[in-house]
Amino acid sequence: MLKRIFDITVSSLVLLMIWPIILLTAILTKLASPGPAFFVAKRVGQNGKMFNMYKIRSMHITQNTGTAITAPKDARIFPFGRFVRKAKLDELPQFWNVLVGEMSIVGPRPEDPLLALGPKTRKLYRIIIPAG
Repeated sequence: MLKRIFDITVSSLVLLMIWPIILLTAILTKLASPGPAFFVAKRVGQNGKMFNMYKIRSMHITQNTGTAITAPKDARIFPFGRFVRKAKLDELPQFWNVLVGEMSIVGPRPEDPLLALGPKTRKLYRIIIPAG
């Protein structure tokens, strides 16, 4: 309960301070590459519950080409997107996920469903506690 109060307080304050940065980054992303400004990734949260994790898009929209793992010099990353990733601006919308209770400020990184819910899950703790 105390952790949830902490998450709500911190994420609310952070979102109030950074919303102009998120807005500007989203606009510049839209200008730099056609497509939506935000990327929505399905992730596995606490107790295996699926949720949408929000990020600023940093890659061109493609027809599911390439690998699921992104290399640092991946050709799918557009130039402004490279800056967004390096500055970690793509992660800022996840404070919304914290505010609505899908993630926590402190916790393991939420897993991709293909990795987390496989038959040989060795990282069970990642779906038992809230993602962070």
